[in-house]
Amino acid sequence: MKLGREICKGLPVEIKLDDYRSASGKYDRVVSIGIMEHVGYKNYHTYMDIADRCLKNDGIAFIHTIGSNISVAQCNPWTSKYIFPNSMLPSIAQLGRAMEGLFVMEDWHNFGPDYDKTLMAWYNNFEAAWPDLNEKYGQRFYRMWRYYLLSSAGSFRGRDCQLWQIVMTKPGMKQPDCRIN
Repeated sequence: MKLGREICKGLPVEIKLDDYRSASGKYDRVVSIGIMEHVGYKNYHTYMDIADRCLKNDGIAFIHTIGSNISVAQCNPWTSKYIFPNSMLPSIAQLGRAMEGLFVMEDWHNFGPDYDKTLMAWYNNFEAAWPDLNEKYGQRFYRMWRYYLLSSAGSFRGRDCQLWQIVMTKPGMKQPDCRIN
């Protein structure tokens, strides 16, 4: 938040850190980065309702999320217990149902093949930094984090997981300029 506020100083930008369910006001852009993985399938439609309510009629909504090829109602138990409690990856079908009747999907782009490379870069950085971290975090953390990074990279490499960026507008908007400025 601090860095974001510094970068946006003097610009007509408002940065908030809040529970999505508390969102209010009307905005030109609604941007969601890394939130859908933590909302839960039962709340996807509520999330989209709130995004719709907060978006001006000529606004643009943007979602950046990791997604799965298969609709599920829970996360991998190991990941949920040790890395991201109560998380789960949405599917195209789940997000489509949640946005149906509220938004026009303008663009749905998959960066999944590139995310394997990102995870491997994180893994290499983690391995390089580990000698300085070992005393603080210990071998149990090392094994868990290494397993998480490598198994996640494998999920993307195997095309079981995707990294999506979705651009949406409200119905009735004419020829939107979908660039996120």
